[in-house]
Amino acid sequence: MTLHKGASASDRKHTEHPVNPFYGEADPVAGMETAPPRHTLPDGPVAPHTAYQFVHDELMLDGNSRLNLATFVTTWMEPQAGVLMGECRDKNMIDKDEYPRTAELERRCVAMLADLWHAPDPSATIGCSTTGSSEACMLAGMALKRRWTQRNKDRYPGGARPNLVMGANVQVCWEKFCNFWEVEARMVPMEGERFHLDAASAAELCDENTIGVVAILGSTFDGSYEPVAGICAALDEVQQQKGWDIPVHVDGASGAMIAPFLDPELVWDFRLPRVASINTSGHKYGLVYPGVGWALWRDTDALPEELVFRVNYLGGDMPTFALNFSRPGAQVAAQYYTFMRLGRSGFRAVQQATRDVARSMAERIGALGDFRLLSHGDELPVFAFTTADDVTAFDVFDVSRRMRERGWLIPAYTFPPKREDLSVLRVVCRNGFSLDLADLFLADLEALLPELREQSGPMQRPENVATAFHH
Repeated sequence: MTLHKGASASDRKHTEHPVNPFYGEADPVAGMETAPPRHTLPDGPVAPHTAYQFVHDELMLDGNSRLNLATFVTTWMEPQAGVLMGECRDKNMIDKDEYPRTAELERRCVAMLADLWHAPDPSATIGCSTTGSSEACMLAGMALKRRWTQRNKDRYPGGARPNLVMGANVQVCWEKFCNFWEVEARMVPMEGERFHLDAASAAELCDENTIGVVAILGSTFDGSYEPVAGICAALDEVQQQKGWDIPVHVDGASGAMIAPFLDPELVWDFRLPRVASINTSGHKYGLVYPGVGWALWRDTDALPEELVFRVNYLGGDMPTFALNFSRPGAQVAAQYYTFMRLGRSGFRAVQQATRDVARSMAERIGALGDFRLLSHGDELPVFAFTTADDVTAFDVFDVSRRMRERGWLIPAYTFPPKREDLSVLRVVCRNGFSLDLADLFLADLEALLPELREQSGPMQRPENVATAFHH
């Protein structure tokens, strides 16, 4: 959660501002005469429609989420899903004994995902919903560390420090995990045109203190899949040579809901014996509004029993594993609705349409001549591109800033070590971003290019001013 500072002295000093008389009651001059303070509680209540109008008007200054090409998060659902979420928003997902049917829907979603990801025995697969893939990654990391600790009880208290191997392109939640749970983060830097983890580099960083390797099925930097099967094969060789049995966690925040439908021949999931756990975001390509993720473990060996809390569930045993203890059941109900509503063929159609839009956009942007593509939208429906080598009049930050003037939110950012020299733009295509919208985006970009080409050079704005996106 973002940290916010308190109000400054100037913020706390409230100047009374007159408000529109129509904000008042039926008598337009009998309602509130001045706006309420913004950084202290008002002295008294206001009418509900008045409070609504103040908040509503301020939120109009936010960007249009449908035009936000930076976010992976779902920005459109069917009206029926919205109604269902409204009916469940007051149910606390953690109170499984009080809301047993919501708990049952969660259990069914876990079973569906276990089957989708080829668990050897879906009935033995353990899983849970989370607030998102970040919490799911935290839980998966905790399980990896506890498994390692159990195997190294004689060494761990003596100073052996656990480590986790991953690419420098991981989502920031993995850096948070290593920081919070005192695990050494061993990151493989980018090299040349390799923008994610590769098998040889992963194996090279492993040792007897490695709790696991994180493989990303869909890098947020460029939308590419990391070679999960190759990483597992390299770790098989490590075990044969060194005796270290190192598990793999697949961060499928996005790709775990793309690959099963569009790349069924790709082996990345529980078909690989070394894959111990998988996470995904229900609110990304799981097609649900923000607030739900999923974490699944291959079997009971992959999730140490001591991490699981148990509650009485209708006279039975209900295991729970979570960091949050109050969250709405609405998103879980919406996830089950989406699974039931679309089925395999429906998901395949939705994800294929999204990939088709991404590939079409990438091809057309590449044909403009001003840009060089790093990826093409043929794995995740995501692609990254930078300015062509001969373009000197503008940079990616100029493009991001000027497209925002037209309502489009497209992130520009610099890659991590050792490719800080590379700055890119990235487009995320989601359900609801149609070919029609893509045409409008391309039309605005093409209309902007003549102005950019006439610049004497890039604006040279600091990165933290040029864009608010850093991952």
